[in-house]
Amino acid sequence: MDRMNALDAGFWYAESDREPLHIASITVMEGPPPGPEEMTRVIAAKLPRVPRARQRVRTVPLHLGTPVWVDDPRFSFDRHLRRTAVPAPGGMRELQDLVGRIMSRRLDPARPLWEMWVAEGLAGGRWALIVKVHHCVVDGVGGSDLLTALFDPEPDPERDPDPVPPPADPGPSRLALALNGLGQTVGRPVGALARRLARPPRAEGLREAREFAGGLPHTVEHITRQSVPSLRGPAGPDRRWITAEADLNDAKAVRRELGGTVNDVILAAVTQGFRELLTARGELNDRTRVRCLVPVSVRGGGAPLGNRVSGVVVELPCGESNPRLRLAALRAQMNELKDTHQAAGADALVRLAGTAPTLLAPASRAVMAVARSVFQTAVTNVPGPQDPLYVAGRKVLALYPYVPVAAGAGITAAIFSYVGRLYFGITGDLDTTPDLDILASAIPEALTDLRSSSPYRVR
Repeated sequence: MDRMNALDAGFWYAESDREPLHIASITVMEGPPPGPEEMTRVIAAKLPRVPRARQRVRTVPLHLGTPVWVDDPRFSFDRHLRRTAVPAPGGMRELQDLVGRIMSRRLDPARPLWEMWVAEGLAGGRWALIVKVHHCVVDGVGGSDLLTALFDPEPDPERDPDPVPPPADPGPSRLALALNGLGQTVGRPVGALARRLARPPRAEGLREAREFAGGLPHTVEHITRQSVPSLRGPAGPDRRWITAEADLNDAKAVRRELGGTVNDVILAAVTQGFRELLTARGELNDRTRVRCLVPVSVRGGGAPLGNRVSGVVVELPCGESNPRLRLAALRAQMNELKDTHQAAGADALVRLAGTAPTLLAPASRAVMAVARSVFQTAVTNVPGPQDPLYVAGRKVLALYPYVPVAAGAGITAAIFSYVGRLYFGITGDLDTTPDLDILASAIPEALTDLRSSSPYRVR
């Protein structure tokens, strides 16, 4: 029985009409676009690598266990592969508007949780491929792996014979699900306790636990400070999506000059974006900080699809006028959070929650409710392939990410690196973020400012 882990189940339970929880990639491709039959043939050849593509979710009676994945006996490509077109002149603005509309609709929970859209009509004969997947299926790093599985590393790869899908497994009965879930509810905590008592705790584990506990007061201090009023979570289900681009080498040059990581540099660029946005809204002062959830992957090598991600809370120092001092403040925060193992500790808490599956559904909704008063944004950076990818023999020209706004975050930013470029996808509520362009346009300028600002070196 293929069962969700605790975090996957949390995303499944937490979704609502107001907060659809899917992630996506938006890929700009060389033309001409493939026809419907060609696209179906290409994707059908890839699906054996992605078993979730033919599976849907079944919940366990009385929530005695986490939901399970079962084959969809009525699976059809027609329900998942769709075509549309952007209106003339077919520029980025038209594509962004289309993506906003597509992302405003929830995926059908009675079917496998993905859609793939071919969007024709981009200028220069180009087209876009929009891949939309529920967050309970995959996290950002797993989504990068999924794209690698669906796309080709060369324009004309060797083709396997057309695969014959195995017959659909009807899955367990409701009684079998309930009995198995009851065993999970009772047996997992008892087994975990027995294993813990049978072996002495590792010194490394005790050290990390102490450091995690020691860092909690600092985290609580962060999340209890007054928030910026206009950055509250979404007012409705409709989404606005804006893009930005930057040179990955610029971010690496700043890292070499000032230290830290590329992720620190990206956070500093996003911080400048929020600084410009809040200035335009009349909400910036020299003490303004924006609480940001930064997801951290805890995915091991060869991990299957599903969510293996934790997170830390960082305060973006928007009130600091010096770009390099903003970067220094972010570096200091990230180093402190790494030293106190906050991400590892949070992952352990999620895994612990999985030992009590009957509580996961109400707990997931409660966490989303509490988070609305805690987080104001989320920023996730996923390293991508640096060699070109292809779909149906067409080259991938640009690859933008989409992440949802939820859990109190009124604006989210996702970053994907591909062939030497950083591609930003910024999401907001359609009704409350008409000025999202201000944030997006400031991001590439921020990297220039970091390289050209005051010459002293931050150590």
